[in-house]
Amino acid sequence: MKKMDQQDNFIYLTFALILLLLGTALAQQFFGDSVQRLMQSTTVITLLVAVWGVKSEHFILRKTFIFPLAILTISMASNWLDSAGFDQFYLLLLLSFFIFTAFKTAKQVLFTGDIDGNKILGAICLYLLLGLIWAVTYTLLQLEFPNSFQVMQKHSHWFTLFPDFVYFSFVTITTLGFGDIAPTLPVARFLVYLEAIIGQFYLAILVASLVGSRMSTLPHKS
Repeated sequence: MKKMDQQDNFIYLTFALILLLLGTALAQQFFGDSVQRLMQSTTVITLLVAVWGVKSEHFILRKTFIFPLAILTISMASNWLDSAGFDQFYLLLLLSFFIFTAFKTAKQVLFTGDIDGNKILGAICLYLLLGLIWAVTYTLLQLEFPNSFQVMQKHSHWFTLFPDFVYFSFVTITTLGFGDIAPTLPVARFLVYLEAIIGQFYLAILVASLVGSRMSTLPHKS
């Protein structure tokens, strides 16, 4: 089997993040809370392998038998934190992990080597990570201030709120703005329009620049 390295790691990561978003929607519609935790745990382990362990040939989570074990361990840990009343602490850990992963992804995309197809995929992965970062932030805000968003349940567990905020975050970052979920408190409104601004600048500047740089390196037919 072909080993994943820094030349193709974002291919795997792109599929993993898309499957996460699809799996989160399917788990919310057809399954229970345990499947939601399993999907989020799978994402954490996949990010660890694809981003954090890309340069290490001996990275332990690359071992086939370790991968599912790590998923189950993180899923059980999140379940314990929820039952012990540390759900916001778990969300803070998840938020920190997404932020550090986004920085590491940005570093690999922006500051290493020539622009290739893998790095363009990395820019897409970074865009998806930005949406997830805001989704976790919105979830934390709603848990702390239950009136932060309109048409949201006031007393819900984070894993029932998170899928709705994943949807809302990507609707916001792409400036679609359907209006079915709306911020009501000033801090929530600030975060929403900040995400919309960053999302538009990201697409207009970073991704367009990467694609343009890649096109300029391709041989031109005379």
